[in-house]
Amino acid sequence: MTTPRETELKLEFEASDLATLSGHPLLDPREAPEEARLTSVYFDTEDRRLRAAGYTLRVRSDGAGHVQTVKAALPGAGLFDRPEWEWAVAGAEPDLRPLAETPLGDVLGRKAVLRPLFSAAVERSVRAVAHGGARIEVALDRGRITALDGAADRVTPLNELELELKQGSAADLFGLARELGASVPLRLGVLSKAERGYRLIGDGLGRFSKAEPVALDPAMSAGEAFQAIAQACLRHLRLNEEALRDHRHAEALHQLRVALRRLRSAFSLFGDIVEDARVPALKAELKRLSEPFGHARNLDVFLATTLPAERERRPDEAGLLTLERHLEDERNAAYAAVMATLGGTEWRGVLIDLVAWLDAGPWRAADAPQAARRDAPARAFATEELERRRRKVKKRGRGLDHLEPHARHEVRIAAKKLRYGAEFFAGLYAKPKAAKRHKRFVRALADLQDALGDLNDIATAHTLTADLVRGAPGAAVFAAGLTAADVEQRTQKLLAEAAAAHTALIDVRPFWR
Repeated sequence: MTTPRETELKLEFEASDLATLSGHPLLDPREAPEEARLTSVYFDTEDRRLRAAGYTLRVRSDGAGHVQTVKAALPGAGLFDRPEWEWAVAGAEPDLRPLAETPLGDVLGRKAVLRPLFSAAVERSVRAVAHGGARIEVALDRGRITALDGAADRVTPLNELELELKQGSAADLFGLARELGASVPLRLGVLSKAERGYRLIGDGLGRFSKAEPVALDPAMSAGEAFQAIAQACLRHLRLNEEALRDHRHAEALHQLRVALRRLRSAFSLFGDIVEDARVPALKAELKRLSEPFGHARNLDVFLATTLPAERERRPDEAGLLTLERHLEDERNAAYAAVMATLGGTEWRGVLIDLVAWLDAGPWRAADAPQAARRDAPARAFATEELERRRRKVKKRGRGLDHLEPHARHEVRIAAKKLRYGAEFFAGLYAKPKAAKRHKRFVRALADLQDALGDLNDIATAHTLTADLVRGAPGAAVFAAGLTAADVEQRTQKLLAEAAAAHTALIDVRPFWR
């Protein structure tokens, strides 16, 4: 059976910008859009069997009839490309009979009991727009998602713009998104309505998110694997961006930075496979815009970890309180800079540019110089790259406990890229024996990273105290000096731990062999 598909670019906007967006000249406001009121109810079993298998089931009503839809719940970042099956049904309840024609037949079996979990009530405006040489369907959705468990306060607003390419070049679709985003603050959408609903009923909306496993298939090409990995990094980033903007949570900032590091590591791992004329500018822009994030994170770590430990060692040192107050002021200023970046047009634009490049950049062209390597099997590429990265960690980490700080930093970066590569490519080595080896390998890598990370925190603490106490009260300067000296005493112990962790890592059998 041929699987029908839909591809759409999802963007989010604030309710206050609806009028501006609806009347935007590029959306040809002279043409009356098709208006509809849609109510979609999402169903699953008590044990969430559909979600666990990666599918969603809804029944949608438009006032004239009901349509039942099954979608593969593949996570995306802006660009959603999902298998989909639809049927007209007689009423508001699911009809299990046609589901046998889809993968849900095996997931549910014959005796499954489905229950409604949440609903999405949406007012939709749809219009066809010509942009460049493309024909694009533009859908404006505004409404809300409501939990169907009797809790009236479990509601979240929904304001989405969906652009679907009906004919022409994807470059024109992304061009339309950029031009709209220049006058209306549009943000890359990473949650489908179903995902938003599941998070609502599970109290997951607005919380920080750790990186999710990347869904890779051994049948993928290297280029397809990179797309999936980069999409996962962008999704991780956007989820934590929203949590940070809503709550200024330190862990959200940390995870946002992790997402950026993972994305940069993906570029490094795939190297010339994805290199084209657009890449240097994209990477430089991301690096420039994200610079305030590191400063704020360093202050978080110092105030949450380094300073409390110093207070335990020296409970009578009054200058530590003065230092804390000074650094709290610095942290507030650092977070203000972070929020200014996240609220800016440049930040929103570069994320849309990244999605556009992932889908339709020069590296994707059939005649691109790297086409042969890009289209080669992902697993063969991953095996070669992981082997190369492991050799680099092994070589650079020799005599780790005697290396200078800058050389230790190089080992830490190499180990981090190897770990991200091991996490990214895990799905390509899913057989039980390889999966067990993968766990052992990643655990050994984590031990090395932890020790090297603690050493890096010491170096960061030195730099931080030296930079931030300039102009601070004398008591704070004195306390900062004591803190730096006390922290430094841990160096030799951590160096020994790092050297032992490096030896243990090299002794672990690689999971890809």
